[in-house]
Amino acid sequence: MARYLKTGRTPEQTTAEAKKVRDTVTGIIEDIESRGETALREISEKFDKWNPPTFRLSEAEIEGCLSQLSRRNIDDIKFAQAQVHNFARAQRSSIKDVEVETLPGVILGHKHMPVDSVGCYVPGGKYPLVASAHMSVVTAKVAGVPRVIASSPPYHGKPNPAVVAAMHLGGAD
Repeated sequence: MARYLKTGRTPEQTTAEAKKVRDTVTGIIEDIESRGETALREISEKFDKWNPPTFRLSEAEIEGCLSQLSRRNIDDIKFAQAQVHNFARAQRSSIKDVEVETLPGVILGHKHMPVDSVGCYVPGGKYPLVASAHMSVVTAKVAGVPRVIASSPPYHGKPNPAVVAAMHLGGAD
């Protein structure tokens, strides 16, 4: 006789679960909107077991993360970022501004300008995605964004050293 290790959920179960997730996320967002950093710290402590004096890592903390990585890890991050940088630079140079006078005095076109600031989320926690730092931080810098902020959740109360290294080496401010 067959034994099922896992079975699918009914449409009703799926709908109920999705509603529960939406309600939870909505509650978290509303709490942060109303109570600000106090709520954020409580949520960080609850989910990430992390409540530092400041959420911004100091240069010493960044250097500490870098020092935990092998030379090979650092070289691999730099290699990957060089590939992303080179492609992003080629891609950016292919995007041209356009200005056309369609009728006398009627000028149409578009101009590409970087935004002033970008926030990059890099998955960390239990399943970090270092490449997300390459693809978001590096490309924003190549695009000419002057202020690139990156964030990533910790795991067991500590930031992931490889993720921090990738964000830092990629040019996060």
